[in-house]
Amino acid sequence: MSYVGPDFDPPQPRRSRRGPLTVAVAALVPGALAGWLVWQAVGDDSGDGGGSDKAGAASSSSAPGSPTASASASATGDSKPSTSPHSTPTSSASRPAASGPLKGKVVVIDPGHNPGNFQHAAEINRKVNIGTNWKECDTTGTSTNSGYTEAQFTLDVAHRMRTLLEQQGATVKLTRDGDRSWGPCVDERAEIGDKAHADAVVSVHADGSAAGNRGFHVILPGSVHAGAADTRPIVAPSRDLGERIAGLFVRETGSAPSNYVGDGTGLVVRKDLGGLNLSTVPKVFIECGNMRDSKDAALLTSGAWRQKAARGISEGIVSFLRG
Repeated sequence: MSYVGPDFDPPQPRRSRRGPLTVAVAALVPGALAGWLVWQAVGDDSGDGGGSDKAGAASSSSAPGSPTASASASATGDSKPSTSPHSTPTSSASRPAASGPLKGKVVVIDPGHNPGNFQHAAEINRKVNIGTNWKECDTTGTSTNSGYTEAQFTLDVAHRMRTLLEQQGATVKLTRDGDRSWGPCVDERAEIGDKAHADAVVSVHADGSAAGNRGFHVILPGSVHAGAADTRPIVAPSRDLGERIAGLFVRETGSAPSNYVGDGTGLVVRKDLGGLNLSTVPKVFIECGNMRDSKDAALLTSGAWRQKAARGISEGIVSFLRG
C-alpha cells in the first residue's frame, strides 16, 4: 500500500501518527502465536514462507498472467492472474456459490489499487469524501525494488482467496478483476461491499515502508461518526474479523507481526481510511508485508508464499463467519 494519496500518510511520520492501539499480543489467536514462537525459536529470522532474498528473480518468475490460470493453479501456488485493465467487464461479478459451510454468506475481496492507475493521474487524484475529510480517489500503490507491483500482488492473492472461499460455499465478489482501466476510488470500494450486504470484506494490500521494516499488520476501523461515515456498528465485528485473520495469517505463513507498527500485535486502528470509514459491513485491511524490504519482497513475489497468505486470510474469514 502506498503511503501517498487517499488512505495513506507519508512513511516518515507514520510511526508517530498511528491510531490508538487497544489490542495486546494475547488478542491474536493463541494457537497461531504459539506456532510463530516455535518458528522464531528455531532461528528463522527471515519469516521465510517459501521465498528467498532474491526478490528480483522471484518477481520475474511470478509475473502475472491470466485470471483463468489463477483459478486452476491456485492449489499449487503458481497462479498468474491478469492485471490488464481491458479484461472482460463481467469478471468481477459474483459467481454461483457451491454448497458448503459458507453457503449463503457473501464475501467481498478488495484487491488494493489498480495497475492502470499509473496512466490515469487526473482521475485518481480527484478528491472524494471519506466522511472525516476529502482525499484522493486512489493511488498507484507501491512495488518491490525489482518492479513487482502491489496491484499485481493484491489481485493474485484475491484470486487465490476467491477459489478457497468458493470451495467453502461462499459467494465471492471482487471490487476489481482486470475489468476496469483504473480505480475504483476508495469510496466506491466501500460502496461495493455495502451494496453487496457482505458478511465480511477484506482489503488486501502490501506496504511500502523503509527497508528493515518487516512483517504484516491488519488495520481495523476506529469509531468514526462524521458526515457520511458511521463505523460505530462495525467496530466490534471488524475487530473480531481482524483478530482471527491476524492469528491465522501467522499460522499459515510463518510471518511475524509488523516490527514497525502495532507494537508487535499485528493490529492497528485507524480513522483516516476511506475504505473503512465508509463501510457499513465488517471490514479490515491487511498489509501482507513490506515490498521495500528485500526479505519481505522475496516472500511477496513467491507464488507458494502467496498461496499461504491467501489461505491464512481466507481461514480467518471462515473462522469469523462460522463464529
